[in-house]
Amino acid sequence: MKQGSLYEALFQIGALIFVIIIVHATYVTVIRPNADLIQEQQQLLQQQDENFVPERSVFIILRDFEQETCIILMLWAMAIISMKTQHTLRERTLLDRTLVNLQDGVSILPEDCRNYSRPVQALSNREREFLLPRALLAGLHRFQSTENIQAVSSIVKDTCETEADRMETELTIVRYIAWAIPSIGFLGTVRGIGTALGQAYQAVSGDIVGVTQSLGVAFNSTFVALVVSIVLMFILHQLQLLQDRLVLDCQNYCDERLIRHMQVPEKIE
Repeated sequence: MKQGSLYEALFQIGALIFVIIIVHATYVTVIRPNADLIQEQQQLLQQQDENFVPERSVFIILRDFEQETCIILMLWAMAIISMKTQHTLRERTLLDRTLVNLQDGVSILPEDCRNYSRPVQALSNREREFLLPRALLAGLHRFQSTENIQAVSSIVKDTCETEADRMETELTIVRYIAWAIPSIGFLGTVRGIGTALGQAYQAVSGDIVGVTQSLGVAFNSTFVALVVSIVLMFILHQLQLLQDRLVLDCQNYCDERLIRHMQVPEKIE
């Protein structure tokens, strides 16, 4: 588990650095140069024709630093979600395998738990850390020691609920990013409006170019942040749904293929 946590931490740091490099390079080489060129062309056309209405360009909408930050955070969160999704899908593959080999009509007695746990213990170290093997082993060990089927059901349920809480906790950073993105967009709005108010004297004299550009920064940053936040929250909820189904399916697997077959021998008085 410690190695898995270290791997996730290194992956998150590496993904953040990689995303920053790629996005910033794209902004420097593609988005901002094209936005400046389009803006210059629109200003020339406005000077030639007062009735000219400039079209909204994707490059101009995305050009500012707030939008760049929002996109960096979105891609970073999506990289983390992708890693979590891949791990969850790997865990689901165990649900299609027969880890407790039981024939029809065969019951599991407390003294048989050691034999039935061997196929689970024979899994690789990585697979034994998955939820299903841990729940099965916990149930078999509890049945062997207590000879109580209700105790087995409780330990399986507790193991699944603990795993659900752990997966919920590990998504905290993604939820923070989803909250931070609209906040960054609103910061861009405040910056744009503040700059526009500082250029109000130019608008009074008839030059409204600076004011309109500043207001464009304000509205574009909010627009991009909200769109990015909507996309990210949808993907996050899909991951949560996948994880919740994994926990429920693991618990059902243990109920159907393990607990249902357990039997406590009658004691002879």
